[in-house]
Amino acid sequence: MSNRRTPGPSDYRGGFLRSPAWHARRARWFRTHARTGTPPTCTLCTIAGTPVTLELHHLDYTGVTITGGRWRAMEAHTDLIPLHPACHDLVHRLIDRDTVLSRQRTRRDATLIALARLQDALHRQGQS
Repeated sequence: MSNRRTPGPSDYRGGFLRSPAWHARRARWFRTHARTGTPPTCTLCTIAGTPVTLELHHLDYTGVTITGGRWRAMEAHTDLIPLHPACHDLVHRLIDRDTVLSRQRTRRDATLIALARLQDALHRQGQS
């Protein structure tokens, strides 16, 4: 098991995140959220955002497949969480840097642990 990012032109980051399937799924996530009547907020810093200012982080890749060279984006709505780009980068950097999180935890667990650590650090920083 590994939660490390692996760059490359045909992989998840270079392929899926640029695919029409992902763009449609992302738009669907924001449309579904808009029906709640509240703006989406960053899961880490809790500041409201928009589809332009927020990225979606995968808690699970179940539903992300490639068949016949075409990506499919059938992730569960709850497997995607909104994060500002800088917050998203912090989550990934913490997971990538921590051997336990990057190699011995599921992606969901690694993300939730990373978010808790970062939220605690933000809270402590706000108190000083």
